[in-house]
Amino acid sequence: MTFNDSDKTWFLAQLKPKCINIADKNLKRQGFQTFLPMQEETCQHNGKLLTTMQPLFPGYIFVAFNHANRFWRTINSTYGISRLVSFGKEPAAVPPDLILQLMLRCDAKGKLLPPTALRLGDKVTMTKGPFANLVAEVEQIAPDQRVWVLMEIMGGQNRVSVGVDQLRTG
Repeated sequence: MTFNDSDKTWFLAQLKPKCINIADKNLKRQGFQTFLPMQEETCQHNGKLLTTMQPLFPGYIFVAFNHANRFWRTINSTYGISRLVSFGKEPAAVPPDLILQLMLRCDAKGKLLPPTALRLGDKVTMTKGPFANLVAEVEQIAPDQRVWVLMEIMGGQNRVSVGVDQLRTG
């Protein structure tokens, strides 16, 4: 995934429901560069915990193209795409710093990497395991990539040790 394409600007396209893979494939087939940041999410399904990859921004995909070239209008008629996010008649550009920072936080396939700069007191969300989607506070960071967090369970504060890959900041 490369960011440095001086003649291209990043835009946001709204996806049709359940068409994420179709839209991505069709945009790439037409020569557009896409970026779809994904994150692991754990949910309970039929009594079992299931971890799947889900879009960081559900319903949207980033698309890069040269705005001066009117060929971009074909995006609105691409199978799987509802429309380019626009203000008026022109698509709205995504700030380059936002895309750069997102790309730096993702691996080559677009998977969001675990946070590397946790600090004591940071609020984090558990992404895996039985505590998935619970908010906790970083209490201690061990050198072996273990993090001790405080979470409120059943009215009391509980201390839990988790891997840094099981946390999402914010």
